[in-house]
Parts: sequence; structure tokens; C-alpha cells
Amino acid sequence: MLSAGAPVGAPASPGPAGLLRLGALALLWGSSYLWIALALEAFSPLQVTAGRLVLGAGLLVAVVGAGRVRPLLADRSLLGPLVVAALLATVVPFTLFALAQQSIPSGRAGALNATTPLWTLAAALVTRYQRRTSAAQVAGLLVGLAGAVLVLAPWQDPAGTLVGSLLALAGAASYGVGYVHVAARLTSRGLPGTALAACQLLVATALLLPGVPWLLSRPVEVPDGAALPWGAVVALAVLGLGGTGAAYVLLYRLVRDDGPVVAAGVAYLLPVVALVLGALLLDEAIEPGALAGVVLVLGGVALTRRHGTG
Repeated sequence: MLSAGAPVGAPASPGPAGLLRLGALALLWGSSYLWIALALEAFSPLQVTAGRLVLGAGLLVAVVGAGRVRPLLADRSLLGPLVVAALLATVVPFTLFALAQQSIPSGRAGALNATTPLWTLAAALVTRYQRRTSAAQVAGLLVGLAGAVLVLAPWQDPAGTLVGSLLALAGAASYGVGYVHVAARLTSRGLPGTALAACQLLVATALLLPGVPWLLSRPVEVPDGAALPWGAVVALAVLGLGGTGAAYVLLYRLVRDDGPVVAAGVAYLLPVVALVLGALLLDEAIEPGALAGVVLVLGGVALTRRHGTG
């Protein structure tokens, strides 16, 4: 969501406050995979998606104010674009990553999500939202693709994790297509970003309403005689309030005060945070091949940010 509607004249070099905001955003988003892994110990993937949407939407509406959200929801010309944005940039990727993490480590999920900027560029080119590309950007897509293949490592899949990895990759692609749609159909109208984000989460929550009876009928997974897994409940709360609601607020504050270039730098920090937290708190192994893949993906992302015609 950083490519349109952002203040072009904002500084590209952040001060101490900007660096703190950038670090906080990277921690919030990068730790999301840890919280998903912990929440899945008791909740189904769809319950995790629904929980984080309800909590995130509630926090955003409280921060933005219902008075600023209501007029946007009442605008019929926004309803269609909001539904598409809610699906592509929220419901589908949230669910795909939760499904993926049933079989892959949180660090790998975060590493594969680092491909989102590559999918965003590819979607922008395919839809003609971006009409020209440079040799550096094409090279970046190819380098990033090679890195994604290294992270996937389809030649060594002893635990049957390839399907989960492909689901995470599909989630990243959905984010990329969704961000191009948001930039082309929503933020390009000059509407307030945080209010749009609140509307997007509210519409996403509404899309899940038909499934509420089924969600409520699915029991929380608690072993016989065991207490309610409060760790999973807390993880879901942190994921919804922090990794979903507060992260959006922080993102738009970062774009406004420090500029889209600085905000886009969070893409380089997310996989690092996810890999480190997975290793420290979930005892996940960091494989050298996956690490090399992340380096290639981030190198590809860096190349795609070069706009020379080459």
C-alpha cells in the first residue's frame, strides 16, 4: 500500500524517531508468524483469521473514529473496490498463511512473505498499473524468484512441507496483487489511509460473517482435562491488536512522517525478525539454504526498487 497516495516530498532518511517507528513496525509484522504458530495450537486457521480481523478492525475504528469510517462505507462507489481489497489483501493471505503454518515453521513463512514486493511489481506490470520497467527490475524479479526457490527447496522435502510453503507463497502473491489494486482503486483517490485500512478490515470481517456459526461450532482444541490454552488466546489477541490493528496505524504514521521509501524498508526487516524469533522462541532451525534464499529475495527486492531504464 506504499506506492500511491503517499507524500512524495517526505524525507528518505529517517531521524531517530523514524528509525524507532520502522523497528517497531518490523517487530509487529515480523512477529506475526510467531503469534500465528502459537494461536494454531488451539484455534483453526479460519478462527485465527477471524479473530485477528475482529480485533484489528475494532482497534482501527477506535483509533480513527467511527465518524471518519462511516462516510467511506456509505459511498457505494467504494464498496466494490473495498470488497476486492478485503479479499486479496486481507482474508485470502491471512487464511493462506495460517493454513501454511500448520506444516511449515514460522521463520519460513516470514521468509516467503518477503517475496511480496516482487509479486507487487509483477502484478503492476501485468495490469499495466506500471507501464514501463527497467533491466534492473527484471533482474530483481529473476533474482528474487531464484531466492524463493531456494527457500522452498522442493528437492529436500522430508517432512512434506512443500504444500505449506506453496500456500505461503500464494499468500504473498495475493498481498502483492491486493496492494496494486488498493493503490489503483483506493489510495489514488486521496482518501485518508488509516480510515481506508479500517474500512478494509471491517469489510473483510463482514465477508466472514456467513461462516460465523461454523466458526463457533468448531471447538477450541483442548486436551481432555487440560485448562484453556491461554497462551494461544494471548497470541491471537497480540496478533489481532498488534500485528493487524496497531501495525496499520504505525505504517501510515511512518509513511506520513518519514515517507514511503523509508516505510518500504520494513520489507527487508520482516524475514530477519521472523527467522530470529522462530529460532529463539520456537526452536526452529535456520537452514543455510533458506538463509541464502532470503538474501537473494531481499537482493531482488532491492533491484526492483531501482527505476532506471537500464
